[in-house]
Amino acid sequence: MAQPKADVVVVPPAAMPEPDIAAELDALAARSSPSPTTTSGAAPAAARPPLVVVGHRGSGMNALAAAPEDPRARGGDVRENTLRSFNAAAAAAGVAYVEFDVQVTKDGCPVIFHDNFIYTEENFQGEISGKRVTDLDLDEFLSYGPQRNQEKAGKPLLRKLKDGRILRWEARSEDALCTLREAFEGVDRRVGFNVELKFDDNLAYTEAALAAALRAVLEVVFEHAGGRPVIFSSFQPDAAQLVRKLQDKYPVYFLTNGGTQMYADPRRNSLEEAVRLCVAAGLQGIVSEVRAILRQPAAVAKIKEAKLSLMTYGQLNNVPEVVYVQHLMGVDGVIVDRVLEIAEAVSAFPAAAGESGSSEGGGRCERLGTAAAAGTPSFSTPEMSFHY
Repeated sequence: MAQPKADVVVVPPAAMPEPDIAAELDALAARSSPSPTTTSGAAPAAARPPLVVVGHRGSGMNALAAAPEDPRARGGDVRENTLRSFNAAAAAAGVAYVEFDVQVTKDGCPVIFHDNFIYTEENFQGEISGKRVTDLDLDEFLSYGPQRNQEKAGKPLLRKLKDGRILRWEARSEDALCTLREAFEGVDRRVGFNVELKFDDNLAYTEAALAAALRAVLEVVFEHAGGRPVIFSSFQPDAAQLVRKLQDKYPVYFLTNGGTQMYADPRRNSLEEAVRLCVAAGLQGIVSEVRAILRQPAAVAKIKEAKLSLMTYGQLNNVPEVVYVQHLMGVDGVIVDRVLEIAEAVSAFPAAAGESGSSEGGGRCERLGTAAAAGTPSFSTPEMSFHY
């Protein structure tokens, strides 16, 4: 029997004009990227600002099952969701944000970890045990994997893949697991944080449980963020709405697969439902799986008509040509694993878009047409045959 939802006291958002999040993202990207100039040295007036490039779990997720000959699928070589990974992304010119997953331990500490369960070998016989991250206290969580104190030996860290295999989790460049507070204190302040509020799809949460976890996260953010840009996002519709009610300082985005996967909760099954949720709850944007946008390009205009910002995530965002297409479509930002490659590619987009533009006449379509003629990307057969 489902538990009745507990009452929770929330702080209603203050009556204030909605921020133009897309403009803020564009401005941050412009500050983070080299500015193209004309022959006279002035910035081209007609240039479209670059997409915001967001490092996925820092400098890229660890895809343990990827074939060695497929570096594009392998993802990051630094252990994901660690200070080292975040700072590696921050060091790349053009990266405006790093994205990471936050869960709250049993004793109320927000920690950064993607998977719902954490696995290790408990003894020399190779016996594998898995525990839910939110069932651990902080000390136990930090005992897994590489340790900051070199004199301590951490528990071997394993990872369960979607196909059920459990593999040893190793990265070329290692680092210890970390807390949200450590990220605010130890990551280059040049980059903003895209904080994904992580909840298990297989659990039903009461409003009180969601509120307790969100308040623990907000306490750290309010105390340590300072002037760093922060975006909240979540696949959990109730959590996304609740974090918007609990604060109005930072924008909240709804994460969605946009229909590329189906869930019992209809709010998660289409871009139309995502827009409806955002408008009703006063959220500022949508983060969609990129395939959903490529399947429904007309949805971009509808999202913008609703005054929402749009970012995307997914493996196809590691293909520069796919990112370029999104730039032309009007997407505001992309979450990527191949951080250096995509950031470098995106830095060239405004120069092409503004090459023949002027401040008089010539709409956006004309400028983009000029860009396509001047520097149309070359799509290879494998890249054009992606299944979406």
